Amino acid sequence: MSFRESVAVLLLPLLSALICSSVVAEDNNGNRTRKITPVVMWHGMGDSCCFDYSLGQIKKILEQHMTGVYVKSIRIGNNEIEDVENSYFKNVNEQVSQVCEELANDEQLRDGYNAIGFSQGGQFLRAVAQRCPSPPMKNLVSLGGQHQGVYGLPNCASLQHHFCDYLRRLLHYTAYSKFVQEKLVQAEYWHDPLKENEYKKYSIFLADINNERFVNETYKTNLKKLENFVMVKFEQDSMVEPKITEWFGFYKPGQAVETQTLQESDIYIEDRLGLKEMDEAGKLHFLSIDANHLQFTDMWLVENIISKFLL
Repeated sequence: MSFRESVAVLLLPLLSALICSSVVAEDNNGNRTRKITPVVMWHGMGDSCCFDYSLGQIKKILEQHMTGVYVKSIRIGNNEIEDVENSYFKNVNEQVSQVCEELANDEQLRDGYNAIGFSQGGQFLRAVAQRCPSPPMKNLVSLGGQHQGVYGLPNCASLQHHFCDYLRRLLHYTAYSKFVQEKLVQAEYWHDPLKENEYKKYSIFLADINNERFVNETYKTNLKKLENFVMVKFEQDSMVEPKITEWFGFYKPGQAVETQTLQESDIYIEDRLGLKEMDEAGKLHFLSIDANHLQFTDMWLVENIISKFLL
């Protein structure tokens, strides 16, 4: 037996033990069980971490189909009411910093976690992945997240077009004021395609995490560490405008009628976030469901998200 073969024989048991230790654990009876990666969730606008009819129900589904999984549903505030209020009125950058600290101090997440963002929680968790790589986020699932922002109003599609345009013009003049940017959550991902320069200059959250002012290489490096970035678009969405932002697309610059895909955008073409590289590596996944905003069945969640990306 050669020296190399002898070393391999000696190291094989050690390597096997190291590999097994990363995927199995022991129960109280000493039986080996597969280790399930924890899940972190962040709710959307007007919701809370733990309402029984929303994320509380999602938590139950995860626990039912992922035996022994640790699920952490993010709450911003001392109770559920404050959590709802903060989804409208607490500076997003402050929220992200708070969540980063909370995740870093959670011992159950130290080996990494998967993340599910609901609506605006999708872009907020992406900010966590880009700004706070420890503990590591493994997979990010964005359900109806607005990754290129919004330029519309909830249910605006059901209103008269001239009324929507009127309200858009109103935000056109106020969304990028310092006071509104720092106090109103939705203004922090308001993206006015008619004022691209103003958006890039004064947006305190979205323009920053999308690397639209300059390329923050740390953001880019950290995002590329994801194993999978899953974006789900709701084809009948009446809450998000334009819907293609849920797939990281948006309006073509300078107008608010024609849209373009992520792949047609400067963010992708210039690879300002590493998304092109991730796409070519098969890390980006674009799913769609023929339903309104965040409307999906338990079975859809199990078959398309839990089974494919969380187990």
